[in-house]
Amino acid sequence: MTVPTPPTDALAGTSTAFAARYLREGDAGYDDARRVHNGFVDKRPAIIARCTNTSQVVDAIALARSQNLEIAVRGGGHNVSGRATCDRGMMIDLSPMKGISIDPGARTARVEPGVTWGELNGATQAHGLATTGGVISSTGVAGLTLGGGIGWIMGKYGLAVDNLLAVEIVLADGRVVTASEQSHPDLFWAVRGGGGNFGVVTSFQFRLHPVGPTIAGGLAAHPVANAREVLRFFRERTRTAPDELTMFAGLVHAPDGSNVPLSAILACHCGSLEEGLAAIQPIKDFGPPVMDAMGPIEYSQMNSMLDAGYPRGARNYWKSSFLDELTDDAIETMARCYETCPSPMAQLLLEHVHGAVSRVPADATAFPHRRDGYNFLVLTQWMDPADDARCIQWGRDTYAAMKPFTTDGRYMNYLDADDATGSAAAYGVNYGRLQQLKRKYDPENVFHLNPNIRPVE
Repeated sequence: MTVPTPPTDALAGTSTAFAARYLREGDAGYDDARRVHNGFVDKRPAIIARCTNTSQVVDAIALARSQNLEIAVRGGGHNVSGRATCDRGMMIDLSPMKGISIDPGARTARVEPGVTWGELNGATQAHGLATTGGVISSTGVAGLTLGGGIGWIMGKYGLAVDNLLAVEIVLADGRVVTASEQSHPDLFWAVRGGGGNFGVVTSFQFRLHPVGPTIAGGLAAHPVANAREVLRFFRERTRTAPDELTMFAGLVHAPDGSNVPLSAILACHCGSLEEGLAAIQPIKDFGPPVMDAMGPIEYSQMNSMLDAGYPRGARNYWKSSFLDELTDDAIETMARCYETCPSPMAQLLLEHVHGAVSRVPADATAFPHRRDGYNFLVLTQWMDPADDARCIQWGRDTYAAMKPFTTDGRYMNYLDADDATGSAAAYGVNYGRLQQLKRKYDPENVFHLNPNIRPVE
């Protein structure tokens, strides 16, 4: 889509004390505001609307539509695909919207879309509460939630969308509505896994649960030469894991700068500390590991312990799919592919899905992936632009090699920009209903810079 650069007078009347701050190229702060977490993404919006409240979002959408500008929406976090920004359109930047309100008696939280999971965890943990959120603390609450929301306590409490009670959302026509089970329930169903397709969410209300502040969890790592044995052990442990225990595994490089390749298991138990320590003891005993960072840990620390491995500005290319089973052949393929890994920052990850997540019917929310299994992620990450071609090719080759073992399902939050068929796979059996609702709430497909749901004709 080709869009015009807006004339200077397009911003006339928008510079009052109550208006969003509009930035254009050359303005102070423009370059910092246009950049997203993924350094591989380098786009230049015609206008960046820095919004601090819902009315400013309404005004920004109206301005963009009056100027025939594409709209990209940026929350608080990563957006690996680069869909949170655009060239020559408008980026609606919600990162200044940082409000958090906790009701510890009702065990609920109201959160604005610029908040990160580290910020929300800090607020909820002051009351010994939490809701399922990202495993990296700098991940944005908004994007992760709208795409489903995998996190450390999902086995017990479900995905982020399973803990969502209501949203305030600005629609394409400028209306501001509350979507919940009682108000616009069809829209509420759609936003729980439908991404940013239906409007701009300006607040989220979550259910909270008693978690922490001290839980049992952490990381245990082994030499990469033992990857096959480690992944088979991981498979056996996940087959009998209680709801309270969420486990991930991966082939990674040491975080201390030595770049030593490792095979690692990560675990988080959100039940009692005594039960958690008993649950992780077999992981500590296996091997034994060359690195054992498992034991009592603050829940907030669990959510930030991996942050250093995902620096802002690193170049990222991701591919992912679900696996129903982690077979010996899949394990062998992962180990062989990692032997040719071109970057010490690249990883192959397995996120175990079970418990509360898989007990929700596939059509209960827009997020359809509700079977026990594993989310497999090829996380290609590097720093030097000269390495772009070989790192991207390794990601594609590894994903292709794993294709015989994966299902058709895709996790929306891990789709990269070149996933032409990813949208239908992300929405699965719910895609047809989502298309109908897209026609109802955004018939002109104003919000299409996302894993897009095209309105049904």
